[in-house]
Amino acid sequence: MFTTRPEIAGSFGVVASTHWIASQVGMSVLERGGNAFDAAAAAGFTLQVAEPHLNGPGGDAPIIVHDAKSGAQHVICGQGVAPAALTVAHVKGELGLDLIPGTGLLPAMVPGAFDAWALMLRDHGTWSLREVLSYAIGYARRGIHYVPRIIATLNGVRPLFEAEWTTSAAIWLRDGGPREGKLWANPTLAETWERLLREAESAGRDRIAQIDAARSAWYGGFVAEAIDRFFRSNEILDASGRRHRGVLTGDDMAKWRASVEAPLRRDYRGTTLLKCGVWSQGPTMLQTMALLEGFDIGGMDPLGEQFIHTVVECLKLAFADREAYYGDPNFVDVPIQALLSAEYAAERRKLIGDTASMELRPGSIAGFERSAPDLQAAVDRKEMRTRAPGVGEPTVARLGVSGADTCHIDIIDSQGNMVSATPSGGWLQSSPAIPELGFCLGTRGQMFWLDESLPNGLKPGKRPRTTLSPAMALKDGRPWMSFGTPGGEQQDQWQPIMFARMVDHAMTIQQAIDAPSFHTEHWPSSFWPRDASPGRVVIEGRFPAEVLDALNARGHLAEMGGEWSEGRLSGARQEADGQLFAGANPRGMQGYAVGR
Repeated sequence: MFTTRPEIAGSFGVVASTHWIASQVGMSVLERGGNAFDAAAAAGFTLQVAEPHLNGPGGDAPIIVHDAKSGAQHVICGQGVAPAALTVAHVKGELGLDLIPGTGLLPAMVPGAFDAWALMLRDHGTWSLREVLSYAIGYARRGIHYVPRIIATLNGVRPLFEAEWTTSAAIWLRDGGPREGKLWANPTLAETWERLLREAESAGRDRIAQIDAARSAWYGGFVAEAIDRFFRSNEILDASGRRHRGVLTGDDMAKWRASVEAPLRRDYRGTTLLKCGVWSQGPTMLQTMALLEGFDIGGMDPLGEQFIHTVVECLKLAFADREAYYGDPNFVDVPIQALLSAEYAAERRKLIGDTASMELRPGSIAGFERSAPDLQAAVDRKEMRTRAPGVGEPTVARLGVSGADTCHIDIIDSQGNMVSATPSGGWLQSSPAIPELGFCLGTRGQMFWLDESLPNGLKPGKRPRTTLSPAMALKDGRPWMSFGTPGGEQQDQWQPIMFARMVDHAMTIQQAIDAPSFHTEHWPSSFWPRDASPGRVVIEGRFPAEVLDALNARGHLAEMGGEWSEGRLSGARQEADGQLFAGANPRGMQGYAVGR
C-alpha cells in the first residue's frame, strides 16, 4: 500500500508530532539522556512557539502517560475550569447572550497547559525545568520558522488585531508581521519563561522544589497577577459582535492545579484502548469501537462505502450520547460503565441499518433520563459563523480542507515509557495577548451550554467538555501504542478509523494515516456557534467517485473534499521484540516522525 514516507523504525526511541521542530526537540532530549516525559515537555513548550495559531502557554493539555517503572497508565488533566464569576446568570441574564462567545476574554478558563506539563515533568521526568524550557526559550528569543498557515491565519485576523486587539498586534504584527521563509521571535514570551525560571531556582537546587516554585509563580505569582490586571481593565470585542470584560481572576488561578486520574478503558479485538474521562469527548471513541466490534470490519474494504457507512452510523450514536451524558464528573453523575458495556452496545447497534440516520439519538439508561441539545436549533445557528473573524476553534473547514487546528505529540523511549499529549488552546486568534506575558488565553468556555440542567451546562469551577483527546492502547496487556490527532470534533472520528484499519486490516501506522479518511458533521459542534449539519459526510478526494455515489444512495449528504484534507494523525508503537515504530501525517506538510 502506498505511503508518503516510510514508517520510522528503531529501538532507541521514537517521536511523532504535528511539527518537525517539536519532533526533533523531543528526539534531542532522548539523545541527551532524557526520558519520554522530559522529551514530551520540551516538545510541548516548543510547540507553543512553533505553532502559536494552534496552541499556546495559556491553553490546555490533556496527557496520557505510561510509566515503565510502575507499569501503570495515568491521565494528567490539563483542562482548566470556569471562573467563579462565570455563571449562567451573568452570561445569559446580565449580558443577554444565548451562547458563550468563541473569542475574546469572556470564554477564558483557568489556563491548564503549564501545570499539566510541569506536573508530568515533576512526577515522571528527570530533567530540570530550565533544561526542558531551554529549547522553547531559544526559539522564542532567536526566532523560529513560521509555516505559511500561521501567516495566512495572521492575515485573516489582521483587521481585528489592528483595530481592536492591539496587544496582539504588538506581538504578531510588529514591523509588518512575519514573512514566509523568515524567522519570527517572541522575546516577551522568552522573558516570561526566564523570569519563571529565576523564581523557580530561588527555591534552591532541588529539581522538584524548583518545578513546584514555578507552578506557584504561574498560578499564584506574577503570571496570574498580569492576567488578573488585564482582565479587570479591558473590555474586548468578541465573536458576539460586542465588547465584554473577562471574569477570570488571580484567585481563580490560585485555587486550581492539574489533576491525575485513571484512564477509561475498553477492549477491542485483543487490544485495550485508553482515553481521558467524561470531561472530554474521548469516551466516544470507546463507545464507537464497542459498536464496531459487532460488525465484520475486517471483511469490509477499508476504503469502501460499507466501511464508511458503518463507522459514520456508529459515530452518530456515540456522539449523541456525548451530548446527552458527558460532563465534568465532579458536577454530574455520568453512567460511563453502562455506556461502555457490551449489553448497551448490542442494544444500540440494532439502530444501525443500511441507510443514513438524520436524527440525534442518545440512548436510554435507567435512572439517567436526559436529552441532548436541540439539533434543529444547531442547524439554524450555522449563519452565525460569518459574524466575526477568529471564531470557534481553528479546525477543519466545512469541506474538510485542512486549516489550523491543534497539536499532538507521541513519544516512546528505550525504557518503554510512553506519552500521548494533545496540547491546544491559547491560539493567537482566540483572545488578545496579555502584553507583559507575550501570550493569550484559550477560549474553551465556549463549549459550555447556558443551561445548568445539561451535563455540559455552565457552572463555576466546572471543566468544559473538551474535544482534546489523546489516546493510548495496550496489546495483550502490554503497552503498545500512543496516538492522536488535532481536529476538534474530528479527533474521535479520525482515531477510530485509523485504529480499525490497523487492528482489523493489519495496516501500519503510516499506512493507516495516509489512507484517505472522512468525517461527519451530524451533531452540534462543541465550538461557537454550536451549529450542526445533520447527515453531512465529507470524504477525502482520493476516494473513487463511486464511493461518494454509493454513500449518497444510502441517504448520506456526502461531499468530496480535497485529496489530502482529512486528519493530522500521528502515532508511535512498540512491539514485543523491542522494536519501535512511528508515523506522522503528511497533510499540511509539517508533521514528522523521527527515531532510531
